[in-house]
Amino acid sequence: SKFWAAYKKISGEYDNNMLERCDGNMNILMLFAGLFSAVNTAFIIAMQPNPADDTNDLLVELLQNAPWNAQRQVALSAPVAFSSSQIWMQVLAYTSLTLSLLSAFGAVLGKQW
Repeated sequence: SKFWAAYKKISGEYDNNMLERCDGNMNILMLFAGLFSAVNTAFIIAMQPNPADDTNDLLVELLQNAPWNAQRQVALSAPVAFSSSQIWMQVLAYTSLTLSLLSAFGAVLGKQW
């Protein structure tokens, strides 16, 4: 009986220390994943084409199709064409963002468990 009392005391201390370490690791993981996701999102936004170009093209097309327009044609800008390296860069950026958010979600689940 003394053995089990000593075992319970030692195992309780060990479990508490392990839980404190895991809780600290989860906090660090969530902080790192949040910061990495923010920086990664900034890079993803910088890789996107300028939406003002699309808006301007649509406005020009609307004006060309207006009933008062006297068949005046305005040249539209060329559609955005991405090279294969740009596509791979965006695929990798979105994949890393997804994995970062999944790791943060896993850390939140781990803390709540």
